[in-house]
Amino acid sequence: MSEAANRLAPNRRLRVAVHAADASRRNALSRVVAEAGHVVVDAREAADVVLADGDAPPGETRPVVALGGADDDLPGVLSRDADAGQIDAAIRAVAAGLIVRLPGAAELGFGAVREGDGHALLTPREIEVLAALAEGMTNKAIARRLNISLHTVKFHVESVFRKLGARTRTEAVAKASERRRYETITL
Repeated sequence: MSEAANRLAPNRRLRVAVHAADASRRNALSRVVAEAGHVVVDAREAADVVLADGDAPPGETRPVVALGGADDDLPGVLSRDADAGQIDAAIRAVAAGLIVRLPGAAELGFGAVREGDGHALLTPREIEVLAALAEGMTNKAIARRLNISLHTVKFHVESVFRKLGARTRTEAVAKASERRRYETITL
């Protein structure tokens, strides 16, 4: 069994810290976590995962599943009224290094792109150029294949390098391949 599969195994007991401002909500979430077979810990430092009601605690470095939170940078975001099965699956998934989002989040449309994330977006033409780079093609061969000028190919190659933070063709292809490995699951 792969390491990721072992980390997602349903019989694995995880240590989960529950963060909620309201004591009754914290107790209810603690019961859900315990009934799922996990160990509820008081100290966040001892936890494998943090289950937060709302946004994550400030400065939290462990994987967090937020219920009703607004922070899209967290590995796990579910609706505030998620059921026990969804919470358990999200806890296991983020502990395994996966990303969990609300059901239907993809259909909500595009959100605002933060300025720091804009470099990650490649245009369809840049993707074609990157694919040609992956095949080991020269700029001249890329220009012929895409029916564009050599100058335009150089422009696209430079843009791909800048967006991926690469200095060489090989590095650009490697970084693009690495980014494709990131997976998002929906519960």
